Parts: sequence; structure tokens; C-alpha cells
Amino acid sequence: MNEFRCTLFLVLACLVSSTRAEPARPNVLFIFIDDMGWKDPSFMGSDFFETPHLDRLASEGMVFTNAYSCAANCAPARACLLSGQYTPRHQIFNVGTGARGQSKYRRLLHVPGVDVLDPTITTWAAAIQRSGYATATIGKWHLSKDPLPYGFDVNIGGTHSGSPPRGYYPPHKVPGLHDAPNDEYLTDRLTDEAIKFIRDNKKRPWFMYLTHFAVHTPLNAKKELVDKYKTKTPGSLHKNVAMATMVQAVDDGVGRLQATLTELGLSDNTIIVFYSDNGGFVGATDMEPLRGHKGTYYEGGIRVPFFVHWPGVVQPGRSDEPVIGVDMYRTFCSMTSVKMPANQPCDGMDLVPLLKGEVDALPLRPLFWHFPAYLQGTNKPLEPRDPLFRSRPCSIIRRGDWKLHEYFEDGGIELYNLANDVGERTDLAKSMPRKASDLLAELRDWRKDINAPIPTEINPRFDAQAEAAAIRKALQAARRK
Repeated sequence: MNEFRCTLFLVLACLVSSTRAEPARPNVLFIFIDDMGWKDPSFMGSDFFETPHLDRLASEGMVFTNAYSCAANCAPARACLLSGQYTPRHQIFNVGTGARGQSKYRRLLHVPGVDVLDPTITTWAAAIQRSGYATATIGKWHLSKDPLPYGFDVNIGGTHSGSPPRGYYPPHKVPGLHDAPNDEYLTDRLTDEAIKFIRDNKKRPWFMYLTHFAVHTPLNAKKELVDKYKTKTPGSLHKNVAMATMVQAVDDGVGRLQATLTELGLSDNTIIVFYSDNGGFVGATDMEPLRGHKGTYYEGGIRVPFFVHWPGVVQPGRSDEPVIGVDMYRTFCSMTSVKMPANQPCDGMDLVPLLKGEVDALPLRPLFWHFPAYLQGTNKPLEPRDPLFRSRPCSIIRRGDWKLHEYFEDGGIELYNLANDVGERTDLAKSMPRKASDLLAELRDWRKDINAPIPTEINPRFDAQAEAAAIRKALQAARRK
């Protein structure tokens, strides 16, 4: 009799288990901001910009203090993000393929690369779309004329343009926004479209790539918020009024999205990821104590705000683990239970075990950047390495606390210990030659393995005397200030 009861219990248990509903696949709201600096959100330390909705989400999720973009400007950062591959694989190195900066100051002929993401690359959006998710890209695209072939069901606003073609007020001149009223602010409209997509797909799993043009130039203030920030006491770090209104417009939109998720009963099953594509624009913000800004490969140009809010999964806290844009491919596929594409390189790491608390730390691994091109300077203030260019051709490696720069024009090597010198002020290359040599060898081995192109051909238009004179003039002007 006891044996019969045991058997009956097991049969009933199996029946209950087989009829139990599988947990719903989570929705993902990926908010990707343009040119938002490391300290621009309040939760990262801004003393002027206001982000209460982001702050609440960040306080309930995991904030990564050592999060990086794969590039110091828009297009290559986005190509790495969508492909899961470092720049030498997809060959998008810069915004556009033309030479940047005055030819007479460039010693080498740059590597032009390409300006369209190879459509044969399966993006994480395409992999997730094929698994049954509704997918949308809303806002900036910058990798081709049309994002739809790359794995999206819906495109609002996405073209090859890197900034709002006519600014933040109409006419917007981008897909899906031709009916804008005259006083419509672009950031608000993109939030409207995001809410519409959520409502239209509330009964199926969805993945939204909400890729705001904000806070990229032009610095078009949201008119209704200008007086508020004009009368607010400036911070010691931040004080730009137009930028403050643009940041608040993003944050207000996040609040509206949260309210929509709550109204539809989707909050508990929606992962919210917040990220920026590179460091902040020097004319609008400040990344102090980080050195550099957008366009440079010092920390201020590539370290960015990043958090993951995953109800019931991620415990609130902060992580100092170094993470980078290529990690998002494996992470998004893991979050949505999607298989990685076969026979396609992916340079990133799955962050989900760390997010779930299954591991305390990620395996120690190097992070890489490769930029075989030029970005002209802004002249405000002087650029971190020289006054003429934000960046010249270079490669970078970070392993643990150590970061090494290699510059191809002059063979310059710089070594920093970020644990003690996050501002990259003290170059240790000469005082610690063995450490520099080890990292340089690892960087060069990686370039060889990944077939990274290196500029070597001399630019026939380079004028060493003109370059030296221009540098002297810029330094003299800076001293007068």
C-alpha cells in the first residue's frame, strides 16, 4: 500500500509539473544614450543635472562603475555593440571613412575602414527577433540607411545620420516622425513611440532598443525647462543649462516608460538596461576626475554610465568589474534564452552569471580598443595628448588595474594604474618597463590574432614644421588663458 501511495504521488507530481506554466520570457528595454558622460546622471555624481527616475532604477539594480564603450565616438561604438565584435572585425573605425583633421598635421595615412555594418553579421537584434520577440529600434541608428534588415520589426527615427538632421525641434526629417507638431521635442516624441510599441506588444515578449539622439549636439535646450536651470545654482562639476534640460528630457521619458510598464503589469518581467555610447562632449559636460572626453581614448572618452535593473534577479549594488560594449551580445542572448549564432566571432562575455549572483567576479581578461584613424581637436580645452587632435592612431589595452596606450605615429607608450590614478596623470611606462613590455606584447599579439590594420604609410602632405608651429601656437594661447 505504501508503495502504491508513493507511485501515485510521483505520478500526480509529474502531472502538476507538466501542466505548470513556463515563466514568461522577459521583455528588455535597452536605453542607449548618445554622448552621456560618466558622471552625467545623478546616480554617478552630477551636481547639476537631474535624473530622479534613472536614480531610482539604478538604486534597485546593479551599477557598473568600470563600464566602457568600445570606441570614443558614435559609429564604431554602435557597430561593436550590435555585432559583439571589436573594431578590427567589422572595420568601422570612425564616423565616416574620410580623413579627419588638417592633412598637414597627420603623419600617417589613416585606415579608412567602412561606414556600413556588414549585413551578413547576425546582430543580437536579429538573433532575438528570430526567436519570436517583437523588436524595435527607436532613435539613432548610424550604421546604414535602414536598420530593419539588421533584426528590427519597427524603425522610428533611424537613418545613417549621427545627429538629429534638423535638431531637436521639427521638422525631424527621420522615418516615422514626419507628422510632428511645431513645438514637439524630439526626445519626448521618441518616448511616445516607445510607449506605443510597448502597448502594441504587451501580450508577447519584446525587445526595444531605445537609442536616443540626446544628448548629442546640437545642444537644443528643451524650452519649457530652461528657466528652471537658469535659476538653479551651478554645480562645481556641471553647469550647462541646455545640457541639463536635455538630460532631464531623457529622464522624464524614463519615468513615463516606467509608469506604462506598471500600468500594463509588465514591470516585474521587464529588464531595463541603461548605457551610453561614449564619453561626454567637452563643451557640455565634464568627466572629472577622468582625463579626456568624447573622441579620446583616455578614460573620459570611453568610460560611461551603465546599470542593469532586473526585478527579482539582480540585487541592488555596485560592481567595479570592468565590462565593455561587446559584452552586451552574449548578455542579451542569455537574458532572452537565445542561442548564439554559430560560426560568428563574439568578443564579449556573458554578464548574466554576475548579475544573478552566481559568481562574485568575472574572469580576469583584457579589454581592447583599436583606432587606426584621426579625430580632429575641439580646442576647448587643449586635447589630452596634443592640442591638434582628440586622438591620433592608437591601440589600447586594459588588464586588471593596468591600462596601456600605444600610439602609431611616434611609437609613444603610456602606462597607468587606474586603481591609484583613475585620471591617468602619472605615466609609469619608464618606471615600470617590464609591466609596459608585457602589456604591449599582449596588445600586439591580439592585433595579430584579430588581423587589425595598422597605418604605416607616410602622408605625403604632412608638414612637420607646420605641425610644430600649430602646437606652439595652441600652447601659447592656452597659457594666456
